[in-house]
Amino acid sequence: MHVVVNLDKPAGLTSRKAMVLAQQALTAKRAGHAGTLDPIATGVLLVCLGEATKISGYLLDLEKEYTTTLKLGERTDTLDAEGIVVERVEDFSVTESQVEEVLEGFRGDIEQVPPMYSALKRSGTPLYKLARKGIEVERPPRKVRISELELTGFAPPLLELRITCSKGTYIRTLADDIGAGLGTGAHITGLRRLRIGHFRAEDAALPDELHPGHSAVHSIDSALRHLTEITLNSKEFSLALNGTPIVRNAPAGECLRLRDPHGETFAIGEVSDKKIKVKRLLHVKS
Repeated sequence: MHVVVNLDKPAGLTSRKAMVLAQQALTAKRAGHAGTLDPIATGVLLVCLGEATKISGYLLDLEKEYTTTLKLGERTDTLDAEGIVVERVEDFSVTESQVEEVLEGFRGDIEQVPPMYSALKRSGTPLYKLARKGIEVERPPRKVRISELELTGFAPPLLELRITCSKGTYIRTLADDIGAGLGTGAHITGLRRLRIGHFRAEDAALPDELHPGHSAVHSIDSALRHLTEITLNSKEFSLALNGTPIVRNAPAGECLRLRDPHGETFAIGEVSDKKIKVKRLLHVKS
Protein backbone atom coordinates (compact mmCIF):
# COMPACT_ATOMS: atom_id res chain seq x y z
CA MET A 1 0.00 0.00 0.00
CA HIS A 2 1.98 2.98 -1.34
CA VAL A 3 -0.49 5.86 -1.08
CA VAL A 4 -1.16 9.33 0.30
CA VAL A 5 -4.30 9.67 2.41
CA ASN A 6 -6.18 12.96 2.58
CA LEU A 7 -7.26 12.55 6.19
CA ASP A 8 -9.74 14.82 7.99
CA LYS A 9 -8.15 14.88 11.44
CA PRO A 10 -10.73 15.20 14.22
CA ALA A 11 -10.19 17.53 17.18
CA GLY A 12 -8.59 15.93 20.22
CA LEU A 13 -6.22 13.66 18.30
CA THR A 14 -2.52 14.25 17.83
CA SER A 15 -1.31 14.07 14.25
CA ARG A 16 0.64 10.94 15.14
CA LYS A 17 -2.42 9.17 16.55
CA ALA A 18 -4.46 10.09 13.46
CA MET A 19 -1.63 8.76 11.28
CA VAL A 20 -1.59 5.45 13.16
CA LEU A 21 -5.35 5.07 12.70
CA ALA A 22 -4.94 5.53 8.94
CA GLN A 23 -2.03 3.11 8.89
CA GLN A 24 -4.10 0.47 10.69
CA ALA A 25 -7.13 1.01 8.45
CA LEU A 26 -5.05 0.43 5.34
CA THR A 27 -2.68 -2.18 6.87
CA ALA A 28 0.49 -0.38 5.84
CA LYS A 29 3.93 -1.25 7.24
CA ARG A 30 5.35 2.28 7.13
CA ALA A 31 3.69 5.62 7.76
CA GLY A 32 4.48 9.30 8.08
CA HIS A 33 2.64 12.57 7.70
CA ALA A 34 3.29 15.85 5.89
CA GLY A 35 2.62 18.82 8.14
CA THR A 36 1.54 18.59 11.78
CA LEU A 37 -1.82 19.72 13.16
CA ASP A 38 -2.19 20.51 16.85
CA PRO A 39 -4.72 18.38 18.80
CA ILE A 40 -7.14 21.33 18.92
CA ALA A 41 -7.11 21.59 15.12
CA THR A 42 -9.12 19.69 12.50
CA GLY A 43 -8.91 19.25 8.77
CA VAL A 44 -6.48 18.12 6.12
CA LEU A 45 -3.62 15.94 7.34
CA LEU A 46 -1.69 14.15 4.61
CA VAL A 47 -0.69 10.66 5.72
CA CYS A 48 1.95 8.94 3.59
CA LEU A 49 2.04 5.13 3.58
CA GLY A 50 4.65 2.70 2.26
CA GLU A 51 6.91 4.20 -0.40
CA ALA A 52 4.86 7.41 -0.23
CA THR A 53 6.78 8.23 2.97
CA LYS A 54 9.61 9.24 0.62
CA ILE A 55 7.57 12.07 -0.91
CA SER A 56 6.35 13.81 2.27
CA GLY A 57 8.93 16.58 1.85
CA TYR A 58 7.51 17.41 -1.58
CA LEU A 59 4.04 17.83 -0.06
CA LEU A 60 5.22 20.04 2.81
CA ASP A 61 6.07 22.80 0.33
CA LEU A 62 2.47 23.15 -0.84
CA GLU A 63 0.37 26.21 0.02
CA LYS A 64 -2.05 25.83 2.92
CA GLU A 65 -5.44 27.36 3.72
CA TYR A 66 -7.06 27.67 7.16
CA THR A 67 -10.01 29.10 9.01
CA THR A 68 -9.49 30.07 12.62
CA THR A 69 -11.27 31.75 15.51
CA LEU A 70 -9.39 34.19 17.74
CA LYS A 71 -10.40 35.27 21.20
CA LEU A 72 -9.22 38.76 22.05
CA GLY A 73 -8.37 39.90 25.56
CA GLU A 74 -6.46 36.81 26.64
CA ARG A 75 -2.99 35.53 25.81
CA THR A 76 -2.07 31.95 26.74
CA ASP A 77 1.28 30.21 27.14
CA THR A 78 0.51 27.84 24.24
CA LEU A 79 -1.14 30.60 22.16
CA ASP A 80 -4.31 28.49 21.96
CA ALA A 81 -7.26 27.55 24.16
CA GLU A 82 -5.46 24.55 25.65
CA GLY A 83 -2.97 26.77 27.44
CA ILE A 84 -2.94 28.79 30.64
CA VAL A 85 -3.90 32.46 30.46
CA VAL A 86 -0.74 34.49 31.11
CA GLU A 87 -2.03 37.95 30.17
CA ARG A 88 -5.52 39.43 30.32
CA VAL A 89 -6.82 42.77 29.08
CA GLU A 90 -10.15 43.89 30.55
CA ASP A 91 -12.68 46.34 29.13
CA PHE A 92 -11.05 46.74 25.73
CA SER A 93 -12.79 48.04 22.66
CA VAL A 94 -11.84 47.40 19.03
CA THR A 95 -13.53 48.33 15.78
CA GLU A 96 -13.66 46.37 12.56
CA SER A 97 -11.58 49.04 10.84
CA GLN A 98 -8.90 48.73 13.55
CA VAL A 99 -8.76 44.99 12.99
CA GLU A 100 -8.48 45.45 9.22
CA GLU A 101 -5.64 47.94 9.70
CA VAL A 102 -3.71 45.46 11.85
CA LEU A 103 -4.37 42.58 9.43
CA GLU A 104 -2.94 44.62 6.57
CA GLY A 105 0.44 44.55 8.30
CA PHE A 106 0.53 40.76 8.12
CA ARG A 107 -0.30 40.33 4.44
CA GLY A 108 2.55 39.39 2.11
CA ASP A 109 6.06 38.38 3.18
CA ILE A 110 6.54 38.59 6.96
CA GLU A 111 8.79 37.18 9.66
CA GLN A 112 7.52 34.95 12.46
CA VAL A 113 9.17 33.72 15.63
CA PRO A 114 8.11 30.06 16.06
CA PRO A 115 6.25 29.33 19.32
CA MET A 116 7.90 27.44 22.16
CA TYR A 117 5.03 24.96 22.09
CA SER A 118 6.03 23.48 18.74
CA ALA A 119 7.69 20.35 17.38
CA LEU A 120 10.81 22.25 16.31
CA LYS A 121 13.92 20.86 17.95
CA ARG A 122 16.83 22.42 19.83
CA SER A 123 19.81 20.07 20.22
CA GLY A 124 17.51 17.16 19.43
CA THR A 125 14.85 18.09 22.00
CA PRO A 126 11.40 19.29 20.83
CA LEU A 127 10.72 22.84 21.98
CA TYR A 128 7.40 21.85 23.55
CA LYS A 129 9.24 19.56 25.97
CA LEU A 130 11.43 22.46 27.05
CA ALA A 131 8.37 24.71 27.34
CA ARG A 132 6.66 22.22 29.67
CA LYS A 133 9.68 22.52 31.97
CA GLY A 134 9.40 26.29 31.96
CA ILE A 135 12.47 26.67 29.74
CA GLU A 136 12.38 29.25 26.97
CA VAL A 137 15.11 29.43 24.34
CA GLU A 138 15.81 31.93 21.61
CA ARG A 139 14.17 31.10 18.27
CA PRO A 140 15.36 32.87 15.13
CA PRO A 141 12.55 34.43 13.05
CA ARG A 142 11.43 32.70 9.88
CA LYS A 143 10.27 34.24 6.65
CA VAL A 144 6.78 33.13 5.62
CA ARG A 145 4.19 34.41 3.18
CA ILE A 146 0.57 35.22 3.99
CA SER A 147 -1.08 35.27 0.56
CA GLU A 148 -4.59 35.94 1.87
CA LEU A 149 -5.78 37.14 5.27
CA GLU A 150 -9.51 37.82 5.39
CA LEU A 151 -11.69 38.85 8.31
CA THR A 152 -14.76 36.63 7.92
CA GLY A 153 -16.38 37.20 11.31
CA PHE A 154 -16.37 40.16 13.72
CA ALA A 155 -18.11 39.65 17.08
CA PRO A 156 -15.67 40.82 19.78
CA PRO A 157 -14.07 39.24 21.68
CA LEU A 158 -14.18 36.70 18.84
CA LEU A 159 -12.74 37.18 15.36
CA GLU A 160 -12.91 34.71 12.50
CA LEU A 161 -10.21 34.65 9.84
CA ARG A 162 -9.50 32.81 6.61
CA ILE A 163 -5.79 32.46 5.87
CA THR A 164 -3.82 31.24 2.86
CA CYS A 165 -0.13 30.88 3.61
CA SER A 166 3.19 29.28 2.80
CA LYS A 167 4.77 26.31 4.53
CA GLY A 168 6.21 27.00 7.96
CA THR A 169 3.49 29.46 8.97
CA TYR A 170 2.27 29.13 12.56
CA ILE A 171 -1.35 30.26 12.83
CA ARG A 172 -1.03 30.42 16.62
CA THR A 173 1.86 32.85 16.28
CA LEU A 174 -0.08 34.89 13.73
CA ALA A 175 -3.01 35.13 16.17
CA ASP A 176 -0.68 36.16 18.98
CA ASP A 177 0.94 38.83 16.81
CA ILE A 178 -2.48 40.16 15.75
CA GLY A 179 -3.49 40.37 19.40
CA ALA A 180 -0.31 42.30 20.17
CA GLY A 181 -1.01 44.66 17.27
CA LEU A 182 -4.48 45.37 18.65
CA GLY A 183 -3.14 45.80 22.16
CA THR A 184 -5.58 43.21 23.50
CA GLY A 185 -3.68 39.95 23.33
CA ALA A 186 -5.29 36.96 21.62
CA HIS A 187 -5.24 33.19 21.30
CA ILE A 188 -6.93 30.77 18.94
CA THR A 189 -9.96 28.79 20.10
CA GLY A 190 -10.44 26.80 16.90
CA LEU A 191 -8.48 25.97 13.76
CA ARG A 192 -9.39 24.02 10.64
CA ARG A 193 -7.06 23.32 7.73
CA LEU A 194 -9.14 23.58 4.58
CA ARG A 195 -6.48 22.75 2.04
CA ILE A 196 -2.91 21.64 1.37
CA GLY A 197 -2.18 22.32 -2.28
CA HIS A 198 -4.81 20.44 -4.28
CA PHE A 199 -5.94 18.34 -1.28
CA ARG A 200 -9.18 19.78 0.13
CA ALA A 201 -11.04 19.16 3.37
CA GLU A 202 -14.33 18.49 1.56
CA ASP A 203 -12.65 15.53 -0.17
CA ALA A 204 -10.96 14.17 2.97
CA ALA A 205 -11.98 11.11 4.99
CA LEU A 206 -12.37 10.74 8.74
CA PRO A 207 -10.25 7.92 10.21
CA ASP A 208 -13.23 5.58 10.68
CA GLU A 209 -14.30 6.07 7.04
CA LEU A 210 -11.06 4.85 5.50
CA HIS A 211 -10.81 1.81 3.25
CA PRO A 212 -8.50 1.01 0.29
CA GLY A 213 -10.97 2.17 -2.37
CA HIS A 214 -11.92 5.46 -0.73
CA SER A 215 -11.57 8.54 -2.94
CA ALA A 216 -9.41 10.15 -0.23
CA VAL A 217 -6.72 7.53 -0.88
CA HIS A 218 -4.37 8.80 -3.61
CA SER A 219 -1.63 7.15 -5.61
CA ILE A 220 1.85 8.65 -5.41
CA ASP A 221 1.43 9.90 -8.97
CA SER A 222 -1.84 11.66 -8.12
CA ALA A 223 -0.38 13.16 -4.96
CA LEU A 224 2.53 14.62 -6.94
CA ARG A 225 0.49 16.04 -9.79
CA HIS A 226 1.73 19.55 -8.91
CA LEU A 227 5.17 18.50 -10.19
CA THR A 228 6.04 18.60 -13.89
CA GLU A 229 6.09 15.10 -15.39
CA ILE A 230 8.67 13.75 -17.82
CA THR A 231 8.55 10.32 -19.44
CA LEU A 232 11.94 8.75 -20.08
CA ASN A 233 12.80 6.51 -22.99
CA SER A 234 14.36 3.09 -22.40
CA LYS A 235 17.94 4.36 -22.52
CA GLU A 236 17.24 7.28 -20.19
CA PHE A 237 15.35 5.03 -17.82
CA SER A 238 18.29 2.64 -17.58
CA LEU A 239 20.70 5.52 -16.95
CA ALA A 240 18.43 6.99 -14.27
CA LEU A 241 18.19 3.68 -12.40
CA ASN A 242 22.00 3.54 -12.32
CA GLY A 243 22.25 7.07 -10.93
CA THR A 244 23.54 8.62 -14.15
CA PRO A 245 22.26 12.18 -14.83
CA ILE A 246 20.12 12.66 -17.94
CA VAL A 247 20.60 15.64 -20.24
CA ARG A 248 17.26 17.40 -20.69
CA ASN A 249 16.20 21.02 -21.15
CA ALA A 250 14.38 21.92 -17.93
CA PRO A 251 14.53 24.83 -15.47
CA ALA A 252 17.33 24.55 -12.88
CA GLY A 253 16.19 23.50 -9.41
CA GLU A 254 12.84 22.19 -10.59
CA CYS A 255 11.55 18.92 -9.13
CA LEU A 256 10.03 16.48 -11.60
CA ARG A 257 7.88 13.38 -11.68
CA LEU A 258 9.87 10.84 -13.64
CA ARG A 259 7.93 8.21 -15.55
CA ASP A 260 9.33 5.00 -17.01
CA PRO A 261 8.76 4.08 -20.69
CA HIS A 262 5.44 2.47 -19.68
CA GLY A 263 4.18 5.70 -18.14
CA GLU A 264 4.55 4.67 -14.48
CA THR A 265 6.02 7.14 -11.99
CA PHE A 266 9.20 5.58 -10.59
CA ALA A 267 11.15 8.50 -9.12
CA ILE A 268 11.38 12.18 -8.31
CA GLY A 269 14.13 14.00 -10.16
CA GLU A 270 15.81 17.36 -9.75
CA VAL A 271 17.34 19.54 -12.44
CA SER A 272 20.86 20.92 -12.10
CA ASP A 273 23.15 22.19 -14.89
CA LYS A 274 20.57 21.11 -17.48
CA LYS A 275 20.73 17.56 -16.20
CA ILE A 276 18.11 15.50 -14.40
CA LYS A 277 19.25 13.39 -11.49
CA VAL A 278 17.12 11.01 -9.45
CA LYS A 279 16.56 12.30 -5.91
CA ARG A 280 14.01 9.75 -4.70
CA LEU A 281 13.61 6.30 -6.22
CA LEU A 282 10.17 4.80 -5.58
CA HIS A 283 9.87 1.03 -5.40
CA VAL A 284 6.11 1.03 -5.85
CA LYS A 285 5.96 -2.38 -7.56
CA SER A 286 7.62 -4.27 -4.74
